[in-house]
Amino acid sequence: MKLNIKAFALAVGITWGINWFGLTWWMMAWDGMTREITLIGRMYRGFSLSPVGSLYALGWGFVDGFLLGLVIAWIYNKLIPHLRSKNEE
Repeated sequence: MKLNIKAFALAVGITWGINWFGLTWWMMAWDGMTREITLIGRMYRGFSLSPVGSLYALGWGFVDGFLLGLVIAWIYNKLIPHLRSKNEE
């Protein structure tokens, strides 16, 4: 069964973006808001432990997850015919 590349990428992008958004609010709840550059801030430009930073995390996370989903679905669709032919023989 082939994957719908656009739908898979969209699902991964939404999930990844919401996860980063939630993680940001989780960190703010425990550590408080700060403008310090974090490890995540080095990967996602504009990110900080603030409400605005959580929106940056949501956006960057969506883009990052969308591209990752595209690559995974494309590779899966390219490999599945080869895997099927080996199992049917």
